[in-house]
Amino acid sequence: MEPAAYPAESVEGWYALHEMFTLDRAALRARPGRDALLADAAARLAALESPTDGGWTRVVLLVGSRADVMLVHFRSTFDALGEAQRAVRAIPLLDHCRLAYSFLSVAEAGMYHLAAKAVREAREAGGKVGDDAFRERLASLVRKEAETEHVHRRLYPEPPEDMPYVCFYPMNKKRETGQNWYVLPVEERSRLMFEHGMSGRRYAGRVSQIVTGAIGFDAWEWGVTLFARDPLEFKKIVTEMRFDEASAKYGEFGEFYVGRVAPPEQWVRSLQLGETSSVARP
Repeated sequence: MEPAAYPAESVEGWYALHEMFTLDRAALRARPGRDALLADAAARLAALESPTDGGWTRVVLLVGSRADVMLVHFRSTFDALGEAQRAVRAIPLLDHCRLAYSFLSVAEAGMYHLAAKAVREAREAGGKVGDDAFRERLASLVRKEAETEHVHRRLYPEPPEDMPYVCFYPMNKKRETGQNWYVLPVEERSRLMFEHGMSGRRYAGRVSQIVTGAIGFDAWEWGVTLFARDPLEFKKIVTEMRFDEASAKYGEFGEFYVGRVAPPEQWVRSLQLGETSSVARP
């Protein structure tokens, strides 16, 4: 029997971890040897920024959030990501921080359009969706697509140096009676995601997006990390994309974390001096 809603394929790249911390400022102010503690933290975080085996770490100073700082890690393997997490936990400054939230995921490129193409071809040829021939054809399409430069950039994303503002949020696709994304035919999901993607493309050059998949890793299903030169772009793109049918009918969104990338030494200097605006401006 042909499946009613064949799963869309995806390809994965670097693993990702977003960590949000709240600082105990009173405890830090009372800490003896605070200057040495902060200098040590800056050096350790700087060492994590560009690992030799691929990936990166960035410090994001959050605004308007229940957390003070977000650390964003991308690594080439799951184990390397675990090493980055443990390296952060080993920083003595973190004794004065509380983990407010974390999100584990992996960079992902969805292949809705290829699954829909394979389904269409199978039906036109009189074959069966889900049989060996179908799976081989779909696997071939996915392998070829994964080799393109566009997909490579999505799987192994680099943070844009000229877009210092960051917005992160988790999201789901609804699984409610009458609004269940997972029972839609793959052709319909492909159509909806194509429309959704076209909205995002209108912000090319203004917003850079990294999508990470978290099914099996987190309670939420995807994470979205946006970069921009102007934080107002986050409001504009999220508003516009929520009017797409895919989001209007099936999107659920978690808490938003917004801030600005800062070199580790600038973050710790702001703690040392008690400043709130020490991040360099472009």
